[in-house]
Parts: sequence; C-alpha cells; structure tokens
Amino acid sequence: MRILNPQITQILTDTESHPPRAWEERGLVAGSTHPVARGRAVDFQRSKGYGYALFRGEEVIMRQPLVAGNWKMNGSVGSVRELLAGIKAGIGDIDKCEVAVCPPYVFIPQAQAELAGTPIPWGGQNLSTETSGAFTGEVAASMLLDFGCTYVIVGHSERRTLYGEGDALVAKKFAVARAAGLKPILCVGETLDEREKGVTEDVVARQLDAVIKLEGVRALADGVIAYEPVWAIGTGKTATPELAQEVHAFIRKRITDQDAEVAKKVRIQYGGSMKPDNAAELMAKPDIDGGLIGGASLKAKDFLGICKAANDSI
Repeated sequence: MRILNPQITQILTDTESHPPRAWEERGLVAGSTHPVARGRAVDFQRSKGYGYALFRGEEVIMRQPLVAGNWKMNGSVGSVRELLAGIKAGIGDIDKCEVAVCPPYVFIPQAQAELAGTPIPWGGQNLSTETSGAFTGEVAASMLLDFGCTYVIVGHSERRTLYGEGDALVAKKFAVARAAGLKPILCVGETLDEREKGVTEDVVARQLDAVIKLEGVRALADGVIAYEPVWAIGTGKTATPELAQEVHAFIRKRITDQDAEVAKKVRIQYGGSMKPDNAAELMAKPDIDGGLIGGASLKAKDFLGICKAANDSI
C-alpha cells in the first residue's frame, strides 16, 4: 500500500520493545503528517521487522525492509575480513533497513566474530532436513544456531536447478529451520522458459503452496519470501520494477486470500540482479521489501548502496 503524507491518528505498540517515544523521535506522532513512502516506517526493533500505526483510521502494517547478502561460494579469510570491515564502516547511517549476510559455511564463524556487537545478523545458505547422522557434507540447523545464525536461505534457484531440490524438500527445509528457531528465507521464482510460456504465477504458487500445505499459512510470518526470477540471476538482466511488483503483489494476494494479517506482515524480497543503480526504483514498489543480493553483496560499496536505497525507501 502506498500512502503519501498520511494523517497519523494513533500509534500502536505490540510489546514494550516498541515504545511510542521511538516513533516520536522520527516525527511519527498522533495528529501529525509524515511522508511515509510506500506506507512504511521503521519499527526500531530489528528482530521484529514490523510495527503498527493508524493512518486516517486504517491500520497499516509497516514492513522493515531486509537486504541480505548471499555470498554463494565466494570468499577467503582475507576477502571476508575486508568485506565485513567495509560494511561495518558504512552501516552507521542505515538505521531503518535490516541488513544481513549469508556467507559460505566455513566463513560463518569468522562472520560471527567480526559482526559481534553490530546490528548485522548472519545466516546460512542452506541446511539439511536431518538433525545429525551419516549425511556427509550436510549441515544441521543446530550447527547454524551454534554459530549465532539468525537466517537461513531455503530453496534458492541454484539449489533447485543444480541439485534437484523439489518443492516438497524445500518445504521440509523451511519447516526444519522454523522449528529450530531460524528465520527461513524462502526463495521462489520462474525460469526463462516458464516466463515465456506465461506460467510464472503457476510456478510461484506451486512453490509457495508446498510450504503452506506442510506448515500452514501462518508459518510464513516466521520467515521471509524472496522472489527471484531465475532468468535474471547472474545474467545482468533484471525484471523491470513493474514486472517484479506484479509477482510480489501476486504472492501477497495469494497469502491474503488465506490470512490477511500474515500477508500484511510477511516481507517479500526481490532477488534478481539488484544493484545500486536499480535498487531505489525496485524498492519504491509497495510490495518489494528489500533484496536478496548475490554478486553485488561481494563489494561493500555496492552492497551498502543497495542498503541505502532500502533505507531511503522508508
């Protein structure tokens, strides 16, 4: 929902972690007007990701954007140190957008050490559906938690296409992550062939419904959804903001049909070659709540540029 210069009639807080004072510091007070682009404001409690206000008598959920860097299979001890130092040095003015990184497994302990005491959470790029045992090469949810992970990516298109992960397996990974206390980032999206055949919505609905069937629609509120048009990942191509918004709106509508409150709260990232020069236009769309960033997350300047665009979209 896009509301420009709304009349704020009342500020609501769902817990003590959302003090009215924090809203007032941003000029969000009852009876005031404030240019909240896309009908959002920050919630000041990064772990929550949303807050409440009444605009002209209508309740609106204000989703905090999440920009998460998916480093894929990239990095070294030295490059990770340099990248994290650059991100930490530039994160100070980015106070409305949540920023996270998902390094390869072997660099998670390094991220934990170097990000300690910062507002930046970290996560894994994948996890096993098993808790332990003879599963060579796999990593359990409990192992990610041992190293302080908050997030874990499930169902990334590269896992689906290169390693044959189907909808049922991805749904189970979502369930395992959620049960362990991790926040799953559920990736959905179509290939170029599926886009050209006009079945984008069918594909995305099938991927989303697999999780809803297994866990129930309310489970989505415990995670994040990332729409990634597969044909735009690593190709330099990007869905136009209009095309991206169409799919994001479709996802939110599909959730709304089952639970409107969950649909208002759940964050839907865009994950198709977002860069500093297109981030602002993409995140100006009402249903795009940040980005799952691949290549651009490996350069601190580019990643921070995207984070700033998300921050400015509030």
